[in-house]
Amino acid sequence: MKLLIAIVQDQDVDFLTDALTDKGYRITKLATTGGFLKKGNTTLLLGIEDSQVDEVIDMIKENCKKRTAQTQIVNPTAETAMFQSIPMEINVGGATVFLIDVEKYLRI
Repeated sequence: MKLLIAIVQDQDVDFLTDALTDKGYRITKLATTGGFLKKGNTTLLLGIEDSQVDEVIDMIKENCKKRTAQTQIVNPTAETAMFQSIPMEINVGGATVFLIDVEKYLRI
């Protein structure tokens, strides 16, 4: 048995949770915030059998797409009293997935 932890952007989470629940997977959703962009995302927790890992990861790949976004970074080396912000294009999306072995699973 595995605990799959998937951190997913809010734009993708509804598509993914619909796909997972349609296949009968039980999900716990946690509202979380990313540290780099400080944007909302969702952390999904799934208890799955070892044989289900590939199917779930494929579903994550299908429903969590990478895309580019614009953001501003602060230039702390600016020589003026005001910090300069620099526009920057970054890649966002996809998912971050952790798989953890579970010694025991109880549903009470």
